[in-house]
Amino acid sequence: MLSISADKIDSLFALIGEKQPLYLPVDNTAGKADFKKWENGVKLSSNLKTVRSAKDFFFPKTEHMVSYEMNGKEITVTDPRKDVEDFVIFGVRACDAVGFACIDDVYLNMTPVDSYYKNRRDHGTVIVLACNDPEKTCFCSTYGIDASLSSSKNGSAGDVSCWLKDGTYYFAANTDKGKAFLDKAKSVLADGDDKAVEECKKDISAKVEALPFAHLDLSKVGDVKPEQMMKIFNSKVWDKAAEPCVGCGTCTYVCPTCMCFDVRDFNTGKGIRQIRCWDSCMYNDFTQMAAENPRHTQKERSRQRFMHKLVYYPMAHKGLFSCVGCGRCLESCPVNMNAVKVLKAISESDDI
Repeated sequence: MLSISADKIDSLFALIGEKQPLYLPVDNTAGKADFKKWENGVKLSSNLKTVRSAKDFFFPKTEHMVSYEMNGKEITVTDPRKDVEDFVIFGVRACDAVGFACIDDVYLNMTPVDSYYKNRRDHGTVIVLACNDPEKTCFCSTYGIDASLSSSKNGSAGDVSCWLKDGTYYFAANTDKGKAFLDKAKSVLADGDDKAVEECKKDISAKVEALPFAHLDLSKVGDVKPEQMMKIFNSKVWDKAAEPCVGCGTCTYVCPTCMCFDVRDFNTGKGIRQIRCWDSCMYNDFTQMAAENPRHTQKERSRQRFMHKLVYYPMAHKGLFSCVGCGRCLESCPVNMNAVKVLKAISESDDI
């Protein structure tokens, strides 16, 4: 266990940030936090919940995939990928770290491996900071995610676990990348007190237990049998739950686990530049084929989103939910439609 006083944390950021890119939550003009690259004068935000998760570092909003240039009948294919330099993300939350695990299961643990995503994952070091002040909209504990970092279930502790207790930051490595990070930082770190960390864990666990959505009922969702899946799919729950949805897609863009994308081709005048960009299952042209969109109504699109997160994904991924309880959908939806309401409606339904 290593430590550094909170009033000296900038010296740690300077030591790391001068050697490689370092990103941390920083207050924005709206009084919330976004991840920003460290430079002299940049201060760590006291608000751990960034507007968007750190997913962007591994699965960016837009990404150049390939270019084609045509000269008569000759076509030149250019691969724009380059080795990503090593980088560090400080201040990731446990729920967002589990979000990486969800995307890893699709982009790394299935064939073919997404080499664009893997390139970034291989070079990124994730430092997870325990949530000293979880917000009322948080419900990560519903899915067994430990905001205090007492365990590293589903990768929730990242490469390095970090705790803040009584004005001191404490660090413990969980992976080889984490050990390499702490080795680089040893000149500004001191030995830490395990007892202080244990007290911090207890404090956080008590706060999480007191949250209003700490223990939502998951008994009807998750790794269910096909007949139960069809009961949920055909339930009348969706008539009311999806009624207010306006299809804006905000929930998908702030979600740590949404990983759907579209591929677009652009004519540069000299050839074609192909990119992929985030897409949303809440849009009426999502997965649209030559004939039509297979989901005609907002009800069908809303049902697809929540069925995927709460039923389809855990059925296909050994019980791992594609919702991590970060609470961003509760805070961002303009019509107050969110995962908590859907879970409650399903648990209280008589036809499931």
